[in-house]
Amino acid sequence: MEYEYSDVNQTLDQDQARAEGELLRTIESEGFSPASTSLFQDLILSFYRSSGRDLPWRRTTDPYHILVSEIMLQQTQVDRVIPKYIEFLGAFPTINNLADAGPSRILPVWKGLGYNRRVLSLQKTAMTIRDEYSGTVPPDPGILATFPGIGDATAAAICAYAFNMPVVYIETNIRRIMLHYFFRHTDGVRDRDIIPYIAATLNTENPRDWYNALMDYGSHLKLRLADPNRRSAHYSRQSRFAGSNREMRGKILSHLMNRGGITTDALASSIGSDIRRVQKVCKDLCQEGFIREEAGSYSIEK
Repeated sequence: MEYEYSDVNQTLDQDQARAEGELLRTIESEGFSPASTSLFQDLILSFYRSSGRDLPWRRTTDPYHILVSEIMLQQTQVDRVIPKYIEFLGAFPTINNLADAGPSRILPVWKGLGYNRRVLSLQKTAMTIRDEYSGTVPPDPGILATFPGIGDATAAAICAYAFNMPVVYIETNIRRIMLHYFFRHTDGVRDRDIIPYIAATLNTENPRDWYNALMDYGSHLKLRLADPNRRSAHYSRQSRFAGSNREMRGKILSHLMNRGGITTDALASSIGSDIRRVQKVCKDLCQEGFIREEAGSYSIEK
């Protein structure tokens, strides 16, 4: 079957477009084979050599720096992460610096990244590493996955980038690539069906560069075509931010960073929301360790 490759963006040069065409034809005729695996690896690495991004966390193998970058990159675009990563490491240059800090110091530096639970989990992870691992990030994905805010994928990513470990994991960019090339005509694909393809195509000699290449190619694919991730069994649209409790949490925390000791009534008035809803969100924030309530007033936890 001959393919029309009209979805190949002009950002692909002629050689890369030709290589993609050859790969797709080989997959169509042979399926997942040694030949298609080799062509796939060549395509991904060729793109990375010509178009790979220069990102600050790629200039280091410091496990703490990699840990910070991976937590920040959860659900946040790269362009937003870059300046905050630099700022955050300037404020908390070591595991111990972060472990010794509290929400009142951390939240203003994190502001702008959203999903504030991540930074409290990161600080708790820093405390665990300081207290139980002598301040050294353990090179073990099984151990890392037990830390707050670090699941299997993030733990594996840390090990790949910090320790060049040939781990196998899946995240949105990797899933996008695998669906585009190896599951082109299939809907409802589960991650467990994709994992063997990731393992079989892994460059075990240099997994750090290989996963960097996959990240960049996956981001590139997102700009070129309708997102293949929609054919994943795990795909779901992100809920609306405007008017959500997540938006309100951010407003409350932002308000309390600028002034402490404010009542629920004053908070509700300041952010223009129903007092009962503000009370519920404040109660959640207290339970999570972001803020504290004292004599009817709320402030950021020290």
